[in-house]
Amino acid sequence: MSDTVKETKQGQQEEMKKEDQAANPSPGKEIPNEGAKLEEELKKAQEEAAKWKNSYYMELADTQNLRKSLEEDHREALRYRSVGFLENLLPALDSFYIALEAKPNSEEAKNYQQGFSYIYNQIQATLKNEGVVEILPKIGDAFDPSYMHAVEVKEGDEEGKVLQVYSKGYKLHDRLIRPVMVLVSKKKVEQADDKNATEAKKA
Repeated sequence: MSDTVKETKQGQQEEMKKEDQAANPSPGKEIPNEGAKLEEELKKAQEEAAKWKNSYYMELADTQNLRKSLEEDHREALRYRSVGFLENLLPALDSFYIALEAKPNSEEAKNYQQGFSYIYNQIQATLKNEGVVEILPKIGDAFDPSYMHAVEVKEGDEEGKVLQVYSKGYKLHDRLIRPVMVLVSKKKVEQADDKNATEAKKA
């Protein structure tokens, strides 16, 4: 066989060997590249998992907050469900209060008043069991705008004192349903002439 033929065969064999190596690379040389690729994919998977985990906990927290809010609204609705009923009942309670405050002018009127008082006390006991609190300040108490409403103002010796209660106030648990309607005192301002006359008398 001529040298030229041998060289041609050797060249073809080397070319085939290169192509084979290119198509099937050595496992030892490819391991580092494959390992880096797997690490990168693992890192991406972990980041994606962390992202979804955070998203899950955020959604869970929102759901729990919403549930608590709805439960609180439900409790509030149950707690104050009788507000409308109480507001409609107030005129009747006011009538009882006025009737019981009046002094009976006969024995018959006194008996009627005692009967009204018995019924009124029963209603009051029932309302108390439902969380209704009656507000009735005493004459001479300081005026408190947080639960009192001044219907009228009258001059007196002291400033801001309750002179008369027109109607009671009511609360349902801690919510004010109606303030107490009162007459409030306003300290009388002495006129200059009256003051001079008084000082002249003292002199």
